[in-house]
Amino acid sequence: MIEKWNEYFLYKNGELFCENVSLKEIAEEVGTPFYVYSKKAILDKINEYKKAFSEIDTLICYAAKANPNLSILKIIKEEGLGADIVSGGELFKARKAGISAKKIVYAGVGKTDFELDYAIREEILAFNVESKEELIVLNEIAEKRKKKARIAIRVNPDVDPKTHPYISTGLKKSKFGIDKDEAIDAYKFAKSLKNIEIVGIHCHIGSQIMDVSPYKEAIEKVLQLVEKLKKEGIELSHIDIGGGLGIRYKPEDNPPKPKQLSDLIVPLIKNTGLKLILEPGRSLIGEAGALVSKVLFTKNKKEKHFIIVDTGMNDLMRPSIYNAYHHILAIKPKDKKIVADIVGPICETGDFLALDREIDDLKRRDLLAIMSAGAYGASMSSNYNVRPRACEVLVYGDKFKVIKEREDYHYLIKPEEKALEGEV
Repeated sequence: MIEKWNEYFLYKNGELFCENVSLKEIAEEVGTPFYVYSKKAILDKINEYKKAFSEIDTLICYAAKANPNLSILKIIKEEGLGADIVSGGELFKARKAGISAKKIVYAGVGKTDFELDYAIREEILAFNVESKEELIVLNEIAEKRKKKARIAIRVNPDVDPKTHPYISTGLKKSKFGIDKDEAIDAYKFAKSLKNIEIVGIHCHIGSQIMDVSPYKEAIEKVLQLVEKLKKEGIELSHIDIGGGLGIRYKPEDNPPKPKQLSDLIVPLIKNTGLKLILEPGRSLIGEAGALVSKVLFTKNKKEKHFIIVDTGMNDLMRPSIYNAYHHILAIKPKDKKIVADIVGPICETGDFLALDREIDDLKRRDLLAIMSAGAYGASMSSNYNVRPRACEVLVYGDKFKVIKEREDYHYLIKPEEKALEGEV
């Protein structure tokens, strides 16, 4: 038996705890499934980043897409961090949590006119621009608002981050960014627009990166562009290198620490005079969270054993779309182990949490925890099969509170009810 998953999720008297709170007790109070997050884990990781990059002027902008719960964003704000956003909704939530607009950067290939206008009115730190056409639209909207839109161009450095192809974003074939060979022309074009203010340069090579070496290649390429821009009379104030550090999903994983990244890149940036912006998301929140579920049924089909639980691809999509591995622990371990598929209630063959996994011989009503689910779990969840999404719980010391109520059927039909009043 693993005595602890990390220092925040560990067994005490044969039962899995988050910090000093029994997950079984939480389940008895709020029901299942639920997401649970350790506040201490989040704070410790934030401080690890702060310490690692203390040598140079650095702004840490939390990637809100990883987990945009307002209570999580409030912790981010209280720790002095900014936010990396990819939608108007994330901007709304970041501002609602109190994060300063001057600490918000906005990426994404498909920003709508409404979203661009909203962010211009909020006067965010920078738009990470992904195309020349976006520059044109930004300039037009900023002119109507009698404002200037601050921009950094997202440069695609064509660097292989050695991760899953769906989360590699810095290759030439990626939809993201402007290829490095076209970046100088894009900056010159931006300089010609009267309502655009150039402030930085941005790159993001991918996510769940377990080897930091690709960052060095990417930053070296970006800094070469910075020097070429200087010769064109274009001075920048910051370099944004994105996020992407991986986390531990499998017991044997050994993800890089923020210090390993800083040791690699701080010497490259230190004497440039540029402020550094980082956009960690998964590495701040991923290992701080777990998804707790209950066994509904067990089922044997010849050689195959199934453990059917009350959560599935609607709550945690990563296994289904990435074939991603999440380690699964019994809340109360059993002496006997079996090999089983852990599957959910959704009417899809792809609704699984683990396939052919060695796991405790769980029975009906037993509880289990799907680990490292703090990032891209709740944020990617859906109401498929008209299933209410799981509630979310924050643990701090020996206390916990619900930070997102469980949805119910009335919540699910509310946006549709008005249509029933008239003829269809």
